[in-house]
Amino acid sequence: MGMDCAERLTPLSVMVLALLREGDMHPYEMIRLMRQRHDDRLAPITNGTVYHTVGRLQKLALLAELGVDRDGNRPERTTYTLTDEGRAIVVEWVRRELPRVDRPEQFRVALAESHNLDRSEVLELLHGRRRALQGQFNFHSDGRQKAAERAVPAQYLIEIEREAALLEADLRWLDTLIHRLEKREFAWGAEASGAPSDRYLADRKAARS
Repeated sequence: MGMDCAERLTPLSVMVLALLREGDMHPYEMIRLMRQRHDDRLAPITNGTVYHTVGRLQKLALLAELGVDRDGNRPERTTYTLTDEGRAIVVEWVRRELPRVDRPEQFRVALAESHNLDRSEVLELLHGRRRALQGQFNFHSDGRQKAAERAVPAQYLIEIEREAALLEADLRWLDTLIHRLEKREFAWGAEASGAPSDRYLADRKAARS
């Protein structure tokens, strides 16, 4: 499975698998929790796409059916659990996507789930990302310099100027994040999670109903 399986995962697939790291759930609970957390800003979330994604992940043996329940007149709800392969592939996918600069949608989900990796590994991956971003920024800067030397009219350079500004802002933000992560006061991973809060437990209960 490994890398080949990771390549086939969509951002929503990873979001579903990461959600199951919190505990066993049925798809309806997953949908409610992701919408409650506004995860639809990272990937489109509809009933159809989530149920389809769950089915695909089950075929890949990344999650497994735990049981079917019926409450009153409500439709049957199938609860799923994360397999060992599913748990491992979340980490593998994040490890693969976090340093890449050519897949912004995947990066946002990888960043959101990077707390599943050790702090030291995340720092190493982010330093790799920074090197790639710096290379892109230097490329755009050199291009603008050469264009200026050739007296290229400014109207033809506005898109390049925008890209350079975005890269510069991304580099500044990344430097700040790396600096924060390097400080042990910035709690990370399991040390930041602690015991489930009353609010978290109430949200889980509401999503199951």
